[in-house]
Amino acid sequence: MSAELDALTVVNQLRDLAADPLNRRAIVEDQGCLPGLILFLDHPNPQVVYSALLAVRYLAECRANREKMKGELGMMLSLQNVMQKSTSPGETKLLSSEIYEILQSAGKEEAEQAEAAAASCRRKAQFFLGSNNKRAKTVVLHIDGLDDSTRRSLCEEALLKIRGVISFTFQMAVKRCVVRIRSDLKAEALGTAINSTKVMTAQQVVKTEDGGELMLPFQEGSEVLVEENTDIPDYLPEDESPSQEPDKAVTRVGSITDGIGWLSTAANFLTRSFYW
Repeated sequence: MSAELDALTVVNQLRDLAADPLNRRAIVEDQGCLPGLILFLDHPNPQVVYSALLAVRYLAECRANREKMKGELGMMLSLQNVMQKSTSPGETKLLSSEIYEILQSAGKEEAEQAEAAAASCRRKAQFFLGSNNKRAKTVVLHIDGLDDSTRRSLCEEALLKIRGVISFTFQMAVKRCVVRIRSDLKAEALGTAINSTKVMTAQQVVKTEDGGELMLPFQEGSEVLVEENTDIPDYLPEDESPSQEPDKAVTRVGSITDGIGWLSTAANFLTRSFYW
């Protein structure tokens, strides 16, 4: 197995671990994983960089992590480099910019601003902050058939193929997916991609004026042409992807013991790769 494939495997597994809120504090407190993610931000493979950014974005969702992440050697500089690098895909730059803004605001003493941000987070009940970025918008999908990790993987593959999708997170308990997309991408493109799996159907969740929720189905025959994302390489094929083999799964939902145990494996890889 090549060093690049090892790096992609490790960063994808760290991303999956970071998606579980139970693992986020432990990943940041680990002496090897956070510095390793920072080094991955400068990796020549754009898929490694993108997966590392997704992992960092998950970790930053935990407010208790932000101050430490901001102070970690090279974190803010690496995010700036990704934003400024001319070869970075647009979605990668947007995601890096959102993370930078979140970490940059960490530790500020303006209580009013902090309370406003917390209230906004609770009100929106969504994963991605940074809604003030006019180049991006958030779409909430309710996905019928999103019942297990296999269906989640199918959904991930469908969304990752769409040019204009910045990032996304799943709320498996309520069968929802919160997707951050470029402002010029239509929500119907997401519905078309999910419906193309043939085993899941998507509806858009919108807020009503009275604060309630309304689910809008994507009308039949309203499928739009989905522009595939070619800036970022494909994920590992099924015969190489560790997530496809149940006996080698990284972690199960809510299984913090299995997840934290894997951190030592990741740390050993990072140590071998970067000579810490």
